[in-house]
Amino acid sequence: MSANDDAAPETRLIHTRAERLGRVTVNPPVERASTVLFRTEAALYGPKPTYGRMGLTVHRELEAAMCILEGARHTRLASNGLQACALGIASVVEAGGHLLFTDSAYGPTARFCEKRLKTMGVEAERFNPRIGAGIERLFRENTQAILLESPGSLTFEISDLPAIAEVAKKRGIRIVCDNTWGAGLHYQPLALGADISVQALTKYVVGHSDAFGGAVMTNELSLANKVANCSEDWGIGLAPDDAYLAIRGIRSLKTRLKAHEAAGLELARWLETRPEVASVIHPALPSHPDHALWKRDFTGANGLFAFVLKDYPAEAKKRFFEALSLFGMGFSWGGFESLIIPCDDQLTRSGTCWTRQKPGELMRVHVGLEAVSDLKADLEAGFAALNAA
Repeated sequence: MSANDDAAPETRLIHTRAERLGRVTVNPPVERASTVLFRTEAALYGPKPTYGRMGLTVHRELEAAMCILEGARHTRLASNGLQACALGIASVVEAGGHLLFTDSAYGPTARFCEKRLKTMGVEAERFNPRIGAGIERLFRENTQAILLESPGSLTFEISDLPAIAEVAKKRGIRIVCDNTWGAGLHYQPLALGADISVQALTKYVVGHSDAFGGAVMTNELSLANKVANCSEDWGIGLAPDDAYLAIRGIRSLKTRLKAHEAAGLELARWLETRPEVASVIHPALPSHPDHALWKRDFTGANGLFAFVLKDYPAEAKKRFFEALSLFGMGFSWGGFESLIIPCDDQLTRSGTCWTRQKPGELMRVHVGLEAVSDLKADLEAGFAALNAA
């Protein structure tokens, strides 16, 4: 049973089935196997997956669902989001090349670009995420690829992907886009001009903070082969149980994202009214400098955004966090519980587009699935402690 190609994405995500042996169940079987047995030598060395690391039934189903989600023809799975980003980038650069990557990239991805790629003979250079078509000024004869993340990690700048793609394609420069925030449902990088889209499935696809995963998507067979070859050379694979949790999460993705989006926007608007807050950074708010770009290219938002606290002493901020009972302080996001982290220590920026010349510390918020009234009350308790200190 499967939905036809004219059905809505959320319908197709629920009714996608990979090729299975025997009975068809609602959920795919999880084969915890390293070794696959064959009856003939021809089958042993045949084209189908011959080893568990290459993925079995549950992996094929997740790959098919990710293709629907991203509007892609090919998907390769990885064990986490950073691995997916590294795999996507490494598939389109080689020794002697030059990579341009957004200054707002996820910190570990930026570290991979600047440290690991250097040992591979690839020079990496940061650019302002709001550069748009002006990125053409940074092109060199050996520029091979561009890495985007939109919205940017921690600071949520929106990049003009269509404008960047227009000038990049004239030079044959590949574009890799981290689409974890857009999650495929709200942003379609491949349709906007990217060559490769990557996601950390750990976040909204899994959605329950209980598994890791990554995915690399493309529409080009030649690129898909490069990604697959690099993945095989690096020995990359996704554990079957993690793949199962990802396919389970993807079935309810649209419903959960709607709830995260509504709660996130309500809380962001409320934070804009708070005297303790200097500014709220949420692309779906008219106050965001890139709001027009977000409206043009995105179909929705989620529960992840940031705000800048006004200037308070360290002891006052300590009391703020101690007073919170619902907002946990922890890394990652996309799950059912709300999180908040101070971000200044994480910012590894060039200073060209984000500086510390703000009135206070940057705070990243993930709004979970709790009642918004309870989350407001929790933050009110934190603000009361902040002011009392």
